[in-house]
Parts: sequence; C-alpha cells; structure tokens
Amino acid sequence: MQISDIQKAVRQQKASISRRVEEALKKIEQNSHLNAFTQVFADQARERAQQLEEQLSAGKNPGPLTGVIMAIKDNINIAGRRTTCASKILENFVSPFDATVIQRLREAGAIFIGKTNMDEFAMGSSSENSYFGSVKNPLNPDYVAGGSSGGSAVAVAIGACDAALGSETGGSIRQPASFTGLVGIKPTYGRVSRYGLVAYASSLDQIGVFARTVQDTAAILQIIAGHDEKDSTSAEVEVVDYATTINRDFKELKIGLPKQYFADGLDAEIREGILKITNELAKQGANVEEFDLPLTRYAIATYYIIATAEASSNLARYDGVRYGFRAPEVDDLQEMYASTRSKGFGKEVKRRILLGTYVLSAGYYDAYYKKAMQVRRLIKEELNNAFKKYDVIVTPTTPTTAFKLGEKISDPLTMYLMDIYTVTANLAGICAINLPAGKHSNGLPFGLQVMAPAFREERLFQLGATIERMQS
Repeated sequence: MQISDIQKAVRQQKASISRRVEEALKKIEQNSHLNAFTQVFADQARERAQQLEEQLSAGKNPGPLTGVIMAIKDNINIAGRRTTCASKILENFVSPFDATVIQRLREAGAIFIGKTNMDEFAMGSSSENSYFGSVKNPLNPDYVAGGSSGGSAVAVAIGACDAALGSETGGSIRQPASFTGLVGIKPTYGRVSRYGLVAYASSLDQIGVFARTVQDTAAILQIIAGHDEKDSTSAEVEVVDYATTINRDFKELKIGLPKQYFADGLDAEIREGILKITNELAKQGANVEEFDLPLTRYAIATYYIIATAEASSNLARYDGVRYGFRAPEVDDLQEMYASTRSKGFGKEVKRRILLGTYVLSAGYYDAYYKKAMQVRRLIKEELNNAFKKYDVIVTPTTPTTAFKLGEKISDPLTMYLMDIYTVTANLAGICAINLPAGKHSNGLPFGLQVMAPAFREERLFQLGATIERMQS
C-alpha cells in the first residue's frame, strides 16, 4: 500500500493500524538474518498504534502520516532510545532529545518501528563496518545492501516499514537504494534540519528518505523539509507542495547526460539500461543531450579529503570523558583517551580520522584541505553552469550492482570508488534521487540517478514519477 492508500484505509477503518504494526514486526523477525535493525521498538509501536486508533475513533485527525510505519537510521536521535551509530563507543548512549525530523514525523502521525543498522558513524559504502555485524541484501544475502544506510534500505525492501530515514554524506542513501531496488532521495543541503543527526562531515551531511515509490518519498519529504531555528545551516526556503508536481508534464524538461558518467568503469548492462530509459524519454518529447562535466574526475579525491577532515574534527568529542564508552584500567588521562578511542572505534573510522587529521595538520593543510575546498567550489560552479542549460542531469547511481560481502572490505580505495557518481551532488549541495532502472543479468537491481539544482526537488519527483510510470 502506498502512503496515500494507507491514509484512506485507516480513516475509513478498512485497515487496522495495530494489525499493520504486527505484520511489520513479523517481517522483521522473519528477516532477522539480514541484520537490518539494531533496535526494534515493538512495545512502543504497539502502544502508538493503539493511541492513533483511539484518536481516529474519537473523530480526531492525528496527522497526514497516521498509521505510516517508519524505520530510523541509528544516527538520528529519538528521545529515550539508544543512538549507537553502530559503534562500540556509543553502544549504550541514550538520547535525551528528539531530532527535528523525528518530532515532525511524530506530529504527523508516524509510527517508529525501530533503529536501523549502518556503517559505523556512517563511514562506508556497504554497511559492513558495523559493530553489530554486516547488513545483508534481501535479494541475495551473500551480497551487501550498500551503505552507509544499508539497514534503512533493507527495512523498506522487506516490508518492515512503509518508508525509512537515512543520512547522506556522499551517496549513503542513493547507493543502497540502487542496490535494493528502491527510491532514495538526498535533499538539497539545508532543506532538512540536521538537528539531532550525529555529525560525520557537517558541510556534506543531509537526512533523506527511502521508499518504494516516488509518491511515498515525496510524502515523507513534505513533512520533514523546511526551516528549523535549531539548525543554523537550515535554509529559509519555501517548501512547495510536491504532490502537485508528480503528474506535471515532463516533455519540456531539458535533460543533460554527462559523458564522464558513461565512460569506462561503468557496467555495460547498467549503461544500456539507463540509455534505454533516456532514449524513451526523448521519444516521448523530452530534450535529451550529452554534455561535458570535466571536473568530475576530481570529485572522489576532493570528497574524501573534505569528509575525513570534518570527521576528524567532529569525532574528537568521543574521548571517554563526557559520554559513551570509556576504556577501563588506565593509569592517566592520556592513556584513557588513547585506549578509549582505539578500542571504541572500528577500523574504517580510525582510518578516516587518521587521514583527516593528516590533511588538517600544519604541514599539509594548504596542500590538501585548502586545495580540496578550492576544487569543491569549482565543481559547484561547473554544475551550476550546467543547470543554466539543463533542468535535470541523469546519470548512473553506481558503477556496478551490489557486490559480495567481504569482496571489497580489505581494499578501501576500491570501496571508495563505489561513490564515484554520487559524491558530486553532496559537494555541490544540490538535490539528487535514485530511481530503480532495471535488473541486471545477475538478478540484482541497479539504479538511475537524477540531479537537480538546489531546492528544486520537485523536478526530481516530476521526472521520477514519469520514469516510474514508463516501467510499470
């Protein structure tokens, strides 16, 4: 059921919210081997369902998401619940407050079914870097679900929820959405409040949505988007009614295809599948054109310098003094710092902290971090210039389908290249969406990425709904 159908059914009392919660809990139990959840809120969800049903029976309107079941990535705070970031260092940390997105969803009538597994502190592209173990792909458990929001993607894919929240730093929603055959949106930087999201790289992070359809994705974003006084990076830009844009005619859209995204390194079947869709769009009246984005070649290097530098700064707070894990049996403060961080952080997190500290150090700041910030500005300008000519840009989301568990975990550079098509949107602060584009001969899905200018998410939904209808 789509969210609009759920709303209609529960208001007409043709569907029981409590029964929907029980079905979701059953799906979680049946698919526990996929390791999608770090926590399940069974009792809380049942209680919430009962409250909503009582409000409906009394003739009240609990909100536009009444009865909608949601899973939340375990780096977004829910008051009274653990926020672990899939890390030993925060294994027992209980949040004292709600993130703004949680508050808005709750006020809209949503039900939270649990917290989802992820790469530790959102650092990874496979959800294998978790203190709680790897997340597995529901289409083939021998393969990864993508990362870092792999648990949220799996939760939606198995039907354990109607939609889920994830977070994006360089593709952590779009990539697992591609690997599991879902719609996944990264909104414009500043469109959704980051208050209550545990920081990885503050100038890149953004909360986004997983769902099974474009319409459902738009419905959730409609609720969580908008200015928040608690977040200084939250933009005071009006949020349009996304539902009205979904059926808008696409035939006047100008679609750009950057040549660099379809070059060597892209799986041939994925290239063929995406070009088949763009050719069909052209046949139906869209203006589709190839163009150059030459600075794309620098995106991965730029991204990993900036992201690790900001991670090094943000993760300095986890030292065992104020909250979280503290190493036992130490002789002095210095040893406590070193032992706590050595034992509390996983291998990938430590790798990125070390790299970030290096590029920020006195002898290398100008050569690496400052240079990366300059290239970031050039990448953003190049994209902005492209959007003067094109309404949207269409690319692959990932160079391959999901890969096998353990296949790339010992080769971090190869793993980092899985983000090659997604990091540009984060560097530029624009919005982007993954749309299911087909199935590979290996039986796994692959996705198509649409990018649009900042705060023009309605263009993503407009073209996304069109592509969705073409494939139905």
